[in-house]
Amino acid sequence: MSQIQHHAKTGKRRAKPGGSKVFSTVSWLVALACLLPMVAVLFAALSGGTDTLTHLISTVLPSYTLTTFVLVCLVAVGTFAVGVGAAWLVTMTRFPGVRFLEVVLVLPLAFPAYVLAYAYTFILDHPGIVQTTLRDVTGWGPRDYWFPEIRSVPGAALMLVLVLYPYVYLLARAAFLQQSAGAFHAARALGNTFWQAFWRVSLPMARPAIATGVLLAIMETIADFGTVSYFGVQTFATGIYTSWFSLGDRVGAAQLALCLLGFALTLSVLERTTRGKARYHQAGKQHNRVPPLDLSRGGAVIAWLACALPVLLGFLLPVIILFNMGLSSEQDLLSRRYVRFLQNSVTLAGVAALVTVCAAVSIGFYLRLRPGRLSASAAYSARLGYAVPGGVIAVGLMVPFAAFDNALDAWMRATFDVRTGLLVTGSIWLLVGAYMVRFLAAALGAYEGGQSTVHSNMDAAARSLGQTPMGMLRRVHLPILTPSLMTAMLIVFVDVMKELPATLIMRPFNYDTLAVQAYRLASDERLEGAAVPSLVILAVGLLPVILICRQVGRR
Repeated sequence: MSQIQHHAKTGKRRAKPGGSKVFSTVSWLVALACLLPMVAVLFAALSGGTDTLTHLISTVLPSYTLTTFVLVCLVAVGTFAVGVGAAWLVTMTRFPGVRFLEVVLVLPLAFPAYVLAYAYTFILDHPGIVQTTLRDVTGWGPRDYWFPEIRSVPGAALMLVLVLYPYVYLLARAAFLQQSAGAFHAARALGNTFWQAFWRVSLPMARPAIATGVLLAIMETIADFGTVSYFGVQTFATGIYTSWFSLGDRVGAAQLALCLLGFALTLSVLERTTRGKARYHQAGKQHNRVPPLDLSRGGAVIAWLACALPVLLGFLLPVIILFNMGLSSEQDLLSRRYVRFLQNSVTLAGVAALVTVCAAVSIGFYLRLRPGRLSASAAYSARLGYAVPGGVIAVGLMVPFAAFDNALDAWMRATFDVRTGLLVTGSIWLLVGAYMVRFLAAALGAYEGGQSTVHSNMDAAARSLGQTPMGMLRRVHLPILTPSLMTAMLIVFVDVMKELPATLIMRPFNYDTLAVQAYRLASDERLEGAAVPSLVILAVGLLPVILICRQVGRR
């Protein structure tokens, strides 16, 4: 017994030094890299003085603020109505096809909003099939009728609602499924109808999950660039890109990025506050769910149509439109040019996924090895990147590294008469760093979800056998966490394939991806050509959505 205790003590002494310090160093380097864009944007904005800011306030800032605010409000209301309504129908009622609809309601999550915008513009714009058919049938001229303008703030909001409502749907559905029947039956016993009990009991109890889903949709809305840029909607995201490239105003871009950063961080704090304080006690046993309501024939038809409409508009119809557009386009997916686009996209996404997951493992394992304020601060800093739009991250990384490259080039010319040019700015590695900052929170969440299944007794057993922290990670944690790590890599891979603003601003010269090619063709009004890369992006985006659908189907 004493030998075993001595061996355990020796193993603990071996496990402490070296390994944990490595994870601590890597974690804080990653955390500082995530904080760098925000700090750089702040300094760049403040160093520009008040002249540029005064000019922005007197010209474009009010319109950017108003348009962004209106867009956020429309998306918040739309995602709440569609997501909560669909989640309630598939969990609280029973009608034919409910199991099928419960799964396929997740499918629109595979679409980037800008791809949906290309598809609907193709059929709803003035030369599109809908208005052309309307003029042919009625004999009207172009000015004889009114038709909703798809290239507008409501049109952009509709595109975003159709692809972002699954965030609210998934969280609201999970909240409804976890509610016990005790409080619901108590409300019914007090004379409330089924619908009244839902509004007064079930919906308030699900409010934290619903609020989190809506706030996630809002953060994706303010980060969107492709949809609002194509529709000509002037938001902070389009203003940053215009200031940086079209006007060459780096200070103006930084100050706009600071405004957007402040809005995004406010939403992030609001999301964490809502999730942290709004808690409800679930009365009764968790498995005693609220019994679903059997709908009448008319009610079943209405419920089926209400659940099928978001899937039809957000997935099925756009796929058909894009496929028909791609068939009539002149784009050859097997040409050398498109193979290069695909190679660039896969290379960037693969490298970024690997780097991001490695960073997530370092931070998550450090938090497990040394739980406390220091490790928790590193993890919190790493998660902030998800609340920062891609355009802000791009500006925040380009400003300091461009200054570094210019200073290094000036010093090398003065000292050795050698021009170094831009070593870091415009490189693939800086772009990969931007992706890591943007999507590290998603990878960290997937890793920590799997890490919770590794019991602390396994760590104690590994230490007692003399394993260092690195050995414990390699021999115990990683084999168990392989499915979670693969999921994290898949999520980051798909997100990078869809990311547009950071790629547009930071990509190396003549290094285009499928997303950039789709955006360029759509900007030139070559929508049929834009359908081909859009379909490839959609096909890749379906992979994690299929995994989510499998989990939903298993309840």
